[in-house]
Amino acid sequence: MIPIVRKENSLAGKQPIWMNANFVILLISGAVISFGSKIYELALPLILYHYTASPIVMSTMRGIEFLPNFFLAMFIGVLVDRANKKKWSLWTILLQIGLLLLLYFSIEAGNVSLYMFYICGFLLMTFNYAFFNARMSIVKQSLPTEYLTAANASFNFITTFISIMGPALTGIILMFSSLHTGLLLTALAMIFSFVILLFLKTQEEPRLIKNQGFWMEFIEGWKELYKNKILWVVTMAVVFLNSTSGMVDATIIFFSKDVLKLNDGELGMLLSSIGFGGLVGSLMVGLVRNKWSTGKIMVVTTLLLGFTYFLLFISDSIIMISLALALYGLFSTISNVSIWTFRQETTPQHLIGRISGITGSLFKLGMPFAIFASGWISELASPSIVFLLACFGNIGIFIVCRASLLWK
Repeated sequence: MIPIVRKENSLAGKQPIWMNANFVILLISGAVISFGSKIYELALPLILYHYTASPIVMSTMRGIEFLPNFFLAMFIGVLVDRANKKKWSLWTILLQIGLLLLLYFSIEAGNVSLYMFYICGFLLMTFNYAFFNARMSIVKQSLPTEYLTAANASFNFITTFISIMGPALTGIILMFSSLHTGLLLTALAMIFSFVILLFLKTQEEPRLIKNQGFWMEFIEGWKELYKNKILWVVTMAVVFLNSTSGMVDATIIFFSKDVLKLNDGELGMLLSSIGFGGLVGSLMVGLVRNKWSTGKIMVVTTLLLGFTYFLLFISDSIIMISLALALYGLFSTISNVSIWTFRQETTPQHLIGRISGITGSLFKLGMPFAIFASGWISELASPSIVFLLACFGNIGIFIVCRASLLWK
């Protein structure tokens, strides 16, 4: 999210937030983890493509990475509320380091197993999600109250910036190293994050409600989501929007490698078009949100994203596909940032973890199936057909959303 930073009267005369050690530790560790996850998200399916040249295997790897959100995100939120947040965060980083080193040394030894990649990919994304869910709570425990607004604004900005520019930064790394070396670099970066997070000073507060069971807390989150009718409709719409975008994301890599015959460096630079469009979108989203409601932004960007999928369908050159991807990054960023902001604005503070977990799980509900389907369509027909189907899908979503509460 691109934050709007306002001057806080409570900070007047106090030490700047950049002089607070806890803030710097949380900012750097989160930035490194975000960057590292972007590397292995792209590297894992590409490594498998190098060994199998199969779009089905590649799309399966991409689909498995979304399964933690599908199966576990709604439960992780409850567990995070019960755990020691610092210890939880350290363990999630340590486990990611172990998995990355396991993959790296296995490839070095020539032992490449599809099932090992699938299992490690699933676990990596699980621990990554668990880390960032916990950070929402640990920020409040680690920083003075008067710093929370400025701190959260900075965290959100850095995370969004890395998310937007991740493909471009990954492409640069891929140009200068082999793919599995990227896994080693990611592991080393996470070791650095683990070490600096050890110096974080937290004040873990006891649970306010000790007699409420796991499932009661879980149900409480669901009740809150259903009570928020607009957020519920937004969530249902995002289920289908993420499915079409997931099809496109998974197919872009195979289309670029198999049809356009791009090398890894060229692919990274092509994907940077998404980052460029996303950066422009991040600069525009504040202005757009001031003029339109979140619902109307979702409806309009849904149609515009369908247009970008059609451009991908008719693209026959790297220039045209770069333009389409830039527009894709622009419209998807405006839509996503608006949705994330709306979720934060309309959710009570004590339920943020659970609402984030439940919606995070629902958001990815259709993605594994859509990604698997895109692999088979690419194998049996053509990658371009996937783009056309995604276009028709977004047009259908637009028609439904236009007549729903989102527009009204």
